[in-house]
Amino acid sequence: MRLERATDADKGWLAGPWDGDLGISLGFATTGVDEPHLHTQITEIYLVARGTSSLRVEAETIDLAAGDALIVEPAEAHTFLSSSRDYLHFVVHVPGLTGDEAHREKQLVPRSRLDL
Repeated sequence: MRLERATDADKGWLAGPWDGDLGISLGFATTGVDEPHLHTQITEIYLVARGTSSLRVEAETIDLAAGDALIVEPAEAHTFLSSSRDYLHFVVHVPGLTGDEAHREKQLVPRSRLDL
């Protein structure tokens, strides 16, 4: 058993394969970042704890609210468009990757890929 607590930072990672045998990466954010990208291996799961946010996944705009979960599959381009001031989500990356492998599998894409 272990307990992880979110800090007062806007974004952070709580647990993952870098500090144990956990097969996922678990983090949080108080705002969505507008950085169009995709993951080649990772399935990214957003769990909205409070507030609202708007995302773009490929050519579709998704509005999220507290209690929603969004699963973004590998190769689906996505970015956040806006977030309410009280927004908080937890994010799970499956599989959890570390180091260079984690950085290489995230690929930036042009905004035009998302029809933005």
